[in-house]
Amino acid sequence: MASSPITDFYEGRNVFITGATGFVGVTIVEKLLRDIPKVGTLYLLMRAKKGKNVSERLEELKKNSVFNRFKELKLDDRLAKIVPIEGDVGLENLGISPKDRQTLIDNVNVVFHSAATLDFFQSLKETTNINLRGTRRVVELCQQIKQLDALVHVSSAYVNAYITEVEEKLYPSPDDPEKIIQLAETLNDDALKELEPKLLKDHPNTYTFTKHLAEHEVANVASRFPCGIVRPSMITAAWKEPIPGWTISKNGPQGFFMGASKGVLRRLPLDPNIIMDYIPIDVVVNGIITTGYYVNALKLKNAGRPAELQIFHLTSSTYKPFRFELMADKINGYLHDYPLNSAVWYPNLRLVKSLTLFRLSAILFHFIPALFLDLITKLAGGRPILLKLHKNVWNSLNTLERFIFTEWHFDSKRLLALAKSLDTVDKKKFVIDIGELTWDEYFGNTILGVREYLSKEPPKTLEKARRKDKILLGLHVALQLLFWYGIFKLIICVSGISSAKAALILPIFYYLFGLI
Repeated sequence: MASSPITDFYEGRNVFITGATGFVGVTIVEKLLRDIPKVGTLYLLMRAKKGKNVSERLEELKKNSVFNRFKELKLDDRLAKIVPIEGDVGLENLGISPKDRQTLIDNVNVVFHSAATLDFFQSLKETTNINLRGTRRVVELCQQIKQLDALVHVSSAYVNAYITEVEEKLYPSPDDPEKIIQLAETLNDDALKELEPKLLKDHPNTYTFTKHLAEHEVANVASRFPCGIVRPSMITAAWKEPIPGWTISKNGPQGFFMGASKGVLRRLPLDPNIIMDYIPIDVVVNGIITTGYYVNALKLKNAGRPAELQIFHLTSSTYKPFRFELMADKINGYLHDYPLNSAVWYPNLRLVKSLTLFRLSAILFHFIPALFLDLITKLAGGRPILLKLHKNVWNSLNTLERFIFTEWHFDSKRLLALAKSLDTVDKKKFVIDIGELTWDEYFGNTILGVREYLSKEPPKTLEKARRKDKILLGLHVALQLLFWYGIFKLIICVSGISSAKAALILPIFYYLFGLI
């Protein structure tokens, strides 16, 4: 394997990773072990939960589909480099035992902090504890580590969601973190909820607010050791690695592709003319690893003194912008190229520009079918969930509206300059420049990846699923004809007009239904 500055930097260095069981964290682990064979020990912060200790959870982690290619390459022996550290960013001292903490202090060289609560609806008490205080706890540990070469904090492009033109710089803190921590510790959830509008100001939710505050925790120590902040936008399926289309995340397009492929999600509130900022998971991970190398390289150039805090946007909006209008007509084609055996109806996804029109369409295309399908599921002895799922979406619309219908432009000049400055080998091995990404091909792979990794349907079942898809198409067409025949008869019954006149009116109804 060809040597390069980035691989040379990580060789022999031990890495501490928080959030290691999440989408970003587990992909970092796989990439480090696969492409940097001489990397040191990977210490993963993990919680014991569901009656399983961290060793048992580590064995579960090793079975994650992210390692499928890894195992095909027969690299399983490298998994021995992983050492689980029991703890939790939501606990004092990260919940790490004194012995394990000393191990980290004595041995760790690089810290990747990716743990966070991503729930937009979580209380300020919880998000403050995990996102703000959790970051502070990681920073406190970093200050004790004897030979720390880099701290990379995984933030979010949306920490500055109150502005739409965002630069790669640290913006003023939205509030005093000490005040927020004190309020979160002393007030109950109801009292905090009442204060939220005043505290959040222009921030859309507690997530962006506390993640913004967390950036300043990192900034406070940037003069003591090399620090970098990466701000990904919506993280989506893999572009190239470990496998095109691989994902374990149901957030963003992966989630609605999953629902659409089942045939249960038929309308989506989304303006196809607005830029949606998506960034593949492998680009995010490459950006994190590269930032760790880069902030240390700056220190070496700066006579051993840490340079200023480095902030990079891992985004696409200003460099490789994507609008659904580019492929709105192709999505359903992909869904039928890679259909599901478990589909309950013929997939047919349509984008609705208005939230009001979406609510109307949801009643007809989501709630009414969900009632019937849940009833059938219940009679068959299963657990009905569709109605509950659609209710959750309905209840979250007001909170999500800002993210659905707002166009942000995240400047990424510094990230692109970093990409250009890399060694030739590193440019290929740790791709952070998405200039060659083709959105059509990418989303085709994403839908295939959603099928295999989220819906758990392997490629060998594809032909059988395609046969079922044709049957569902026939049923779908038959139901459409029956529906419009019913509308036709209803027009005649209600108005008393002739069949010929009713036939002239029917296209008007067809047009109106087409709006939803």
